[in-house]
Amino acid sequence: QVQLVESGGGLVQAGDSLRLSCANSGRSFSTYSMGWFRQVSGKERELVCAITWNAGRTICARSVDGRFTISRDIAKNTVYLQMNSLKPEDTAVYYCAADQTRWVTLDSNYWGQGTQVTVSS
Repeated sequence: QVQLVESGGGLVQAGDSLRLSCANSGRSFSTYSMGWFRQVSGKERELVCAITWNAGRTICARSVDGRFTISRDIAKNTVYLQMNSLKPEDTAVYYCAADQTRWVTLDSNYWGQGTQVTVSS
């Protein structure tokens, strides 16, 4: 069973940094692809960054590329999202997702409960 729990969200000012963590309290997800999505109320959930199961490849949305970095520690069963130079438009609920396919998608099977990130101007 895969159980994802996000942490690290909060209220910060524009230009600050945050690191989100997603821990899997269930079985090892070493062979799962992982990713972070975000959603603003009233809008569709969107992919932020994703990583393949062996951390061989990562992708990030153009809006965060160069500011956000995704990484994973397989031994700790945890995936991270390092967010630098935060902007007010990064404000959203951030969700962690896991999948047994090459990349996570909106149809992925496993999701965390979400963590709120609020960036003030």
